[in-house]
Amino acid sequence: MDLLDPLLLARWQFGLTTLYHFLFVPLTLGMALTVSIFQTAWFRTGDLKWLHLTRFFGKIFLINFAMGVVTGIVQEFQFGMNWSSYSRFVGDVFGAPLAFEGLMAFFFEATFIGLWIFGWDKLPKGLHLASIWIATIGAWFSAYFILAANAFMQNPLGYEMSADGGRAEMNDFLAVLTNPVALAALPHTLFAAFMMTAGVIISIAAWHLLRKQNVEMMRPALKYGLWGMIVAFAGVALSGDQLSLVMVSTQPMKMAAAEAMFDSACGADASFSLFSIGTPDGTGEIFSVRVPFLLALLSTHSLDGCVEGINDLNLQYATEDFPQFAEQLDGNFAPILWITYWSFRWMIGLGSIAALTAVVGLWLTRKKAKREVPAWAWKLAIWAWPASLFAILVGWVFTEMGRQPWIVFGLMLTEDGVSPSVPGWTVLISLISFTAIYAALAVVEVGLITKTAKKGPDPLPDPNAPVTEVPLEDTPTTVY
Repeated sequence: MDLLDPLLLARWQFGLTTLYHFLFVPLTLGMALTVSIFQTAWFRTGDLKWLHLTRFFGKIFLINFAMGVVTGIVQEFQFGMNWSSYSRFVGDVFGAPLAFEGLMAFFFEATFIGLWIFGWDKLPKGLHLASIWIATIGAWFSAYFILAANAFMQNPLGYEMSADGGRAEMNDFLAVLTNPVALAALPHTLFAAFMMTAGVIISIAAWHLLRKQNVEMMRPALKYGLWGMIVAFAGVALSGDQLSLVMVSTQPMKMAAAEAMFDSACGADASFSLFSIGTPDGTGEIFSVRVPFLLALLSTHSLDGCVEGINDLNLQYATEDFPQFAEQLDGNFAPILWITYWSFRWMIGLGSIAALTAVVGLWLTRKKAKREVPAWAWKLAIWAWPASLFAILVGWVFTEMGRQPWIVFGLMLTEDGVSPSVPGWTVLISLISFTAIYAALAVVEVGLITKTAKKGPDPLPDPNAPVTEVPLEDTPTTVY
């Protein structure tokens, strides 16, 4: 292996920076909704605990949002730096949804976040509440445009090839925006984002309740997080089922790689392995705990359904669908199997652990519980956030690595998308630089959020204390 291979280094750099940026995206999507719901509760009830929870989780939301903006800018630079061939090939299509995301959705979101930050004592309560809801919707639109751009890489639609065959040109923007992959990925992404956010809320609430701090506010926050985790997990499962059907119809190789299934199978033979010992590369025996019919059910919604295997798909791609790429790939169109196989299972397993933590939490904190919640349960609940975080990260790894060896499925190989005139040593320098800078930013991010989370919300006023100040609604409430 050439350690200065520009392709290898460019892939590592884009993978690391993308995963790092993706640490902030789901928390922004989910925390924006959470802050909106908490402020709505305060608006409707006038209960001060919801106001303090709004401000508290609003601080975490803003810290995360700012870091997401900073790290997201790097992503677009890399298209020109390391992936210029890809940018030239797909820029006419890829640029449109990215432009809508930057010029419409992001500025829409950022404008109303600004109104929310500075409008506490300047805007009417109803209009101020509307600003955070509009910012939340803007964040979701931003996510959709990004997913639409990514969906073109997974399932190219709405384009035609240029006369010289060297560039994809968009001829149907609506087809790009309504790509079935994007439509299926949006609810899956939003539910996963809220699941991760619920994990953060559970972890913070559990930390405070273990120390018996801010109990009156952290109890409702905990309930919100626990129920949110369960609802989000159910949404992830249902939307993931729909996404798997789309994946099978558009990228059958990805589903075959997720199971490391080399030979096509139907019915009971199309089983799903819950756990395996060995390397899923077809070269040796693998001990597996398998569930008959499950892969057929996931792939076709039929117990008698058939799922295509890697060998048959390789033959089909090499002889019928993409013969022009067969020699370049030595006839192997499959991604790296151990990554797709294990990332798919870690995604499901970690998500299930996070959901199970919520179920146990609801049981232990139910009203009819006869004993106080033990300390070990609070300590266990603090891990709800890492479990949900890593579940969504490995899910993204599966999505992107499962598309390989394509950078645009069926149109362009990843190795053809790298910048031809950029030497490996320059990519290595930028990789090291980005890694060092991102490590420093991680220290700042973790430090700020940890400090804010440990401090907790402002304490509620003592109801028995004499009133010596004007009512809260008549006083400035700017906190940022």
